[in-house]
Amino acid sequence: MYILLSLMLALGLMYGFLLLRYRYGWMRLVSRPCPPPAAAFHTRVSVIIPARNEAENIPPLLQALTAQQYPPHLLEIIIIDDFSTDDTAALVKACAAPYVRLLQMSEHFSIDQRLNAYKKKAIEIAIGISTGDLIITTDADCVMGPEWIASIVQCYEFNRPKFIAAPVAFHREDTFFKQWQSLDFITMQGITGAASALHSGSMCNGANLAYEKAVFYEVDGFHGIDNIASGDDMLLMYKIFKVYPNSIEYIPREEAIVYTLPIDNWKGFMNQRIRWSSKADKYDDKSLIRVLVIFYFWNVCLVVLPLCALFMTALWWWWAGLCAYKILLELYFLWPVTKFFKRRFLLKILLPGQPLHILYVIMAGWLGKFGTYEWKGRRVK
Repeated sequence: MYILLSLMLALGLMYGFLLLRYRYGWMRLVSRPCPPPAAAFHTRVSVIIPARNEAENIPPLLQALTAQQYPPHLLEIIIIDDFSTDDTAALVKACAAPYVRLLQMSEHFSIDQRLNAYKKKAIEIAIGISTGDLIITTDADCVMGPEWIASIVQCYEFNRPKFIAAPVAFHREDTFFKQWQSLDFITMQGITGAASALHSGSMCNGANLAYEKAVFYEVDGFHGIDNIASGDDMLLMYKIFKVYPNSIEYIPREEAIVYTLPIDNWKGFMNQRIRWSSKADKYDDKSLIRVLVIFYFWNVCLVVLPLCALFMTALWWWWAGLCAYKILLELYFLWPVTKFFKRRFLLKILLPGQPLHILYVIMAGWLGKFGTYEWKGRRVK
């Protein structure tokens, strides 16, 4: 029992150190001065969006994209239809904006050819026919403000990074479950931005990325990671990081936020998170792997300790104290992060959402390594 308590205390101290460090990193990130406004933009941009059975989400996405305050002659938007069985393609074709293009994956790739990474193949095909110097990727279930592209290009033209990660948040969180997801997601975004500011490992989300087209080909695109179902974001980022370690940037600007939808049910949520965690052991950034291991076993211990307390009642006090310690640390870290995303109201979910969070971290971490999941109607190993 003393071994378990010693382990928990050690993990707790490491967890606390990491969160305090990430809070410092986040504050450092958001305090940076923004690049000065550009007098005129010069970068040709290709926005690439894979879409599979997204007929419900395509109309608001197209509305957001056609409202962008970026010169139309420097912009093309490529939506690549990934064998949709609904009206996704027809809705894109009906868009009147001349810079919006529909690309059918079926015209470049046979549905009979088995893949484990359809999204990567879709992006690769779209990049191959794109005309932009800067590639921006997002997802078909997203919306964004009118200055989204301009804010990314402003950063690119001022600092010339090779790879840009930008903020993502949930919206339309109208249930407890969706608000809980949103808080969890914002936590990951806070760590993403903080790690970038501290140069201590990097993360990103494929719903809001940008990178030079030339660099994509310089690192041989998705070659070598194209057998991994997920990872069109982070695994590509690590390939670029190897060549340009000082040219990865995170944009801490409200105008750059992309909003996406939370998952409606537990099964879909777990499939999403298992998909995300399935690529963890493929990360080249060993410092990030160590952080994930600390987070994982810290949560495991928070489940094991109350089970042990069934046989030794004094352990309940230890467990209660460590839970309070965890909540206070997370509140301290999340206070400025939720302010940036205008999601302070989610902090009310922090306490009641703890059991759900601890269990999902354990389940997703285990199944991401040893299980399978379903994504867009496809079973993936």
